Amino acid sequence: MKPALEHLPRGSNESFVVKHFEYAYYPTPWHYHPEYEIVWVTESTGQRIIGDHISGFEPGNLALIGPNIPHIYKNDSAYYQPGHSRKARSVVIHFTAASLGYDFLELPESSSLRMLLENCATGLDITGATHTVITRKLTDMLHLSGLQRWLCLVEILSIIASAKDTIPITHTTMVGSNAKESDRLCAVLDWITARFDSQLTLREAAAVAGMQENAFSRFFAARTRKTFSGFIQELRLQKAARLLVQTEGSVTGLCFECGYNNVSNFNRQFRNRYQLSPGAYRRAFREGELHAHNKQRQQPTS
Repeated sequence: MKPALEHLPRGSNESFVVKHFEYAYYPTPWHYHPEYEIVWVTESTGQRIIGDHISGFEPGNLALIGPNIPHIYKNDSAYYQPGHSRKARSVVIHFTAASLGYDFLELPESSSLRMLLENCATGLDITGATHTVITRKLTDMLHLSGLQRWLCLVEILSIIASAKDTIPITHTTMVGSNAKESDRLCAVLDWITARFDSQLTLREAAAVAGMQENAFSRFFAARTRKTFSGFIQELRLQKAARLLVQTEGSVTGLCFECGYNNVSNFNRQFRNRYQLSPGAYRRAFREGELHAHNKQRQQPTS
């Protein structure tokens, strides 16, 4: 899936961009940009696709995304219903190495920042105590300007650079590039994420893209590094994981709500994805052990 290029304009007296966004739903399509990006979701839920990684997001989700990594934050279907009162809010920072200053980055004291910028090519989820500190500083940054805002950015990056509770988002490198088929594939992505909990077919998806089934299947897999069915399965499992910790619904009911029509298949797929059964996943959350389990599961293997 080839993404669109996005640009957030900065003021003439700014070296980087800080924005507080508020929408009925996040409107940005599958996109990339040459800037580093810090994204803090303050309100709304949905699915997040960064490179080849699919996960759910909810209020508090905080990530550092490296330059040119294609990504999208797509809200749940309820946010697209006419007349709803929900809000999709976020704080976003776009910056480059030039924002910090190349000479500054060459200082011995900046070695940890240089390493952070080199190592975040796959993106980082920011969790735990670091998450608490960074979100407070992001709130403060919205009310700062000039040198004080720049110093706050440097401090935020310095804290992330030394943190022990960040998690790599992807384990492969994907680099965005603009293409004529961006609109077509964004339409397909919109179509899938709006109805993945119903029974979708490859034929329907190919029709949305205006392609023959075989050509679309190859096209989709080449650009997402996932099969059409595998992509939908990840979205369904992410929704299931979120419902397990946010609701008291039965596993059986939840299975059908997420688009599965066979409980045994759902249980098997969920265990393959999370290394826990749905019931064990819910218990781990209630006992405060889910974060540690997920962090261990997401660590890259050598």
